[in-house]
Amino acid sequence: MNVTVVGLCGGSCSGKSTFARLLIDALGDGYASLLSFDDYYRPLDHLGLDERATVNFDHPDALDEPLFVEHLETLRAGRRVEAPLYDFASHSRRVQTVAVRPAPVVIADGILILQSEPIRALLDRIVFLDVPEEIRLRRRVARDTVERGRTEESVRGQFARDVAPMHERFVQPAHTFADLAIRHGDDYGFVARQLAGELRG
Repeated sequence: MNVTVVGLCGGSCSGKSTFARLLIDALGDGYASLLSFDDYYRPLDHLGLDERATVNFDHPDALDEPLFVEHLETLRAGRRVEAPLYDFASHSRRVQTVAVRPAPVVIADGILILQSEPIRALLDRIVFLDVPEEIRLRRRVARDTVERGRTEESVRGQFARDVAPMHERFVQPAHTFADLAIRHGDDYGFVARQLAGELRG
């Protein structure tokens, strides 16, 4: 199988998951698989729950890059992988894994995928979602208070302490690697259909 890997990068709550779903839908059934770097956070079972909450999850060291690279290489070679599932409420990996099958297009998404040279070397196309900080913060507050049971104060505190500084240090500078930049206000659906047409040839 000839596999094309599309890297999808952008800040926290920039719309990566939304764009990935739109691209998968535009490509059609069976044509794309998704491997999310968010599920490759290192397990923190050796720490107490309060200690886990203090970890800087926006720094590259928080992620299991070698395992992600191994799985991406396996998918490129046309073989299935058992990807981890991360529980953001407990800050640990679940016992269950999820089977990710190879497909003509593999979408690799994550805020820090472009910080790794080994990961970048496996990407054939790179898409960067460039969304203003105030928009991303508003979305993150809405997501984390509803889906992860957090208080607005804790979400805003973590954003100021870790998310915003790491975005400026690691994420935003990586937009220079992108082949395609999508900005807030762009029609994600239109861009996804256009990219899908290019990928399908």
